Amino acid sequence: MINQQDLIKSAEIITEAIPYISRYSGQTVVIKYGGNAMNDPATLKTILQDVATLKVVGVNPVLVHGGGPEITKMLAAAKIPNEFKNGLRVTSKEAMAVVCDALDHINKDIVGKLNALGVKAVGLNGKDAKLIEVVKMKDKTKTDYGFVGDINLINPQILETLIPNYVPVIATIGVDKNGESYNINADIAASAIGGALKAAKLVYLTDVDGVRMDEKKPETLISEICLKEVDKMIEDKKISGGMLPKVLSCVNAIKGGIGNVSIINGTISHSILLELFTAKGIGTMFTR
Repeated sequence: MINQQDLIKSAEIITEAIPYISRYSGQTVVIKYGGNAMNDPATLKTILQDVATLKVVGVNPVLVHGGGPEITKMLAAAKIPNEFKNGLRVTSKEAMAVVCDALDHINKDIVGKLNALGVKAVGLNGKDAKLIEVVKMKDKTKTDYGFVGDINLINPQILETLIPNYVPVIATIGVDKNGESYNINADIAASAIGGALKAAKLVYLTDVDGVRMDEKKPETLISEICLKEVDKMIEDKKISGGMLPKVLSCVNAIKGGIGNVSIINGTISHSILLELFTAKGIGTMFTR
């Protein structure tokens, strides 16, 4: 027997979402997917269902993905050293070939699953139409990271062509002026792509709920924070460790022209829809 109250509740959820759907209709939303959020097939399923839903209701999602866990697994299988320095994967010529294979495999899998959900997806990496131009990374420590690149330029024309009709799915490989492939940080790539597209929103999917006033207390989750407040929290060391680079990517994204940026827990079922289409959202939203 159909429960009328359940039907009414479903209708109320839909009506609550209408103003938020209207806000993002016709707008570009960049979603960065990677890290520990990639480890569970059930999580991937709901993430891709959310991406497909965005497209169906008139939002233009662009999915940017890394592939750290898969790369680590494939390097181990190939008996290639898996070395990190200053938090970055040192990528030899040999390792770069594995990185390309891993990201290509992930990319094709995501595209296939999105197509099966009834939306048209297209797989890309930064080499396509020179989407992501890079230079070899050089930092203050003068560490040689091998084939790890710093983004020099985003050429968004191919994305602007695809976005009206397709969901672009972008693997984070960059290309230098000589056509050489480079491994690039997916958080930074998503920020740069969102800025180049003047996206209305950038969403980072992680395995944490967002930024907390006290890292050890989930109830201190901050729903919304502006750049000045971020600076103060960094100064007071309330934002540190693994959260710091992600927060700095959010700051750079806002400064690069993206409307707002959110860090959300991608392991929560339908986290993207909850963040975009409900009044409270579920993560931390960064605003100018």
